[in-house]
Amino acid sequence: MFRFQKSNKSIELIDSFFNCVDQSVLLFKEGVKNYLYKNAENFNNNLQSLANLETESDLIRRKIENTLYTQSLMPQLRGDILRLLEELDNLIDLSKKNLFQFDVETPLIPQELVQDFVKLTQISVSAAESVIPAAKSYFNEPASVNEKIHRVYFFEKETDVFADVLRRKIFREMPGLKLSEKFHLRYFTLHIENISDTAEKVADLLTIMAIKRIV
Repeated sequence: MFRFQKSNKSIELIDSFFNCVDQSVLLFKEGVKNYLYKNAENFNNNLQSLANLETESDLIRRKIENTLYTQSLMPQLRGDILRLLEELDNLIDLSKKNLFQFDVETPLIPQELVQDFVKLTQISVSAAESVIPAAKSYFNEPASVNEKIHRVYFFEKETDVFADVLRRKIFREMPGLKLSEKFHLRYFTLHIENISDTAEKVADLLTIMAIKRIV
């Protein structure tokens, strides 16, 4: 029912875009880890790679949009597909923006909180990583979208739970920190949480799109 019969290039472009999204959240995860462990050179490389990836993904996205319109591919589904690409592009933008905030504001992360921030980042990024297979399923096997999406919701909830635990630890168990430092740390937990929250929005959209296709 749903094939790019006129252009195999469209399939390749969408796959390339999905790969950009996947790479961006992985770079974000590695970047946060490198910042926490003070690997400055690797952290700077992560920043540069994310900036390059954002540029590359924007070019690919414009090519996909152009192909969908100029070749009149799937006019009844075009709007949903373009919205999906937009929501996924937000993951790339957030990954770059939030990692750059570490570089700009250089938050002071106490050593006893390093592992907590690593764990929070891993869980949040897992939600984003899980949305990629679900998005691919929409094009190949829409009936399996919901089966894959449950992982996104699971990791998003786990991110919320662990972020709350971390914030309570910051405000209640770290008497040596100034209130301003606590607020700053809270701010960066929210930066990290944004990744899983955005993945959840993509999952919500995919759920609706999959229902439309199946029905």
